Amino acid sequence: MTANQMALPKKKKRMGIDRRRSLEAYIFLIPWLVGVCLFFAYPIFVSIRLAFSDIVEFKGLKTAWVGLENFQYIFFYDINFVPTFLQVVYDTLLNTPICLVFSLLIAILINRKMVGRGFFRTAFFIPVLLGSGYIMKQLLGMGADGATITTGITVPRLIADLLGVSITEVVQGFLDRITVVLWKSGVQIVLFLAGLQGISGSLYEAARVDGATEWEMFWKITLPMITPIILMNLVYTIVSFFTDGTNPMVDYIYKVNFTNQQYEYAAAMSWIYFVFACIFCLLAILLMRRHVYDSGSKS
Repeated sequence: MTANQMALPKKKKRMGIDRRRSLEAYIFLIPWLVGVCLFFAYPIFVSIRLAFSDIVEFKGLKTAWVGLENFQYIFFYDINFVPTFLQVVYDTLLNTPICLVFSLLIAILINRKMVGRGFFRTAFFIPVLLGSGYIMKQLLGMGADGATITTGITVPRLIADLLGVSITEVVQGFLDRITVVLWKSGVQIVLFLAGLQGISGSLYEAARVDGATEWEMFWKITLPMITPIILMNLVYTIVSFFTDGTNPMVDYIYKVNFTNQQYEYAAAMSWIYFVFACIFCLLAILLMRRHVYDSGSKS
């Protein structure tokens, strides 16, 4: 090695695309982490303490440690918690796949070139704007409960008389599910649209040259390419149904906490509900992870 070669400075290694993406993710997470530490860390600590304690004096929130007593009461003495909890789980398991399939179909349809495409995109997102924030609070404040809002489609009286009670209940249940899906699919449709528009058109052109049909392109190109969006929408939909304002479990915890003023008991129920929701989301991620397409994978 010559002296000139030894004098040359070493070139800095360029950051790989994986490390760059990870760094970008951490940069976007920093504001959220700061917000959690500043505004949520202490309330979470107080909530955990209340779940294992009994309030002795409300002034200063003085508590006495009771261990698992609140949790034992929930499972062995409370006649409302377990049935309400199971109903929420059943509704979430049933509504989530329906919502995902419906959102994907609508996204595929309104992603095509058609007259009024912008109108339909807006129309499917309007329930998201109406169903959150101040408008929903005003509807609930005027006496419109969650069941009324999410069961807007009803079977006409004349048709109900012709079908009979049993068949009418089945049809009404189906219409209620459709209403919930229409009400809860706006964000998922937008995310699916973003995923569909991110697929390169050259893939479809090459498939058409090879004689592939629309059905084959859907299963071989569209579906595999949007699996990351499917996973994100799956987790989002599960969280949305578990935390919805019309959720009977959330309503029950709210009444126990603010109406009955049983803060420690409501905290225990909240943590059971929260832990189960996290486990539910984790299972969904683990089941879907092996089927998710990763554009940066080396395999």
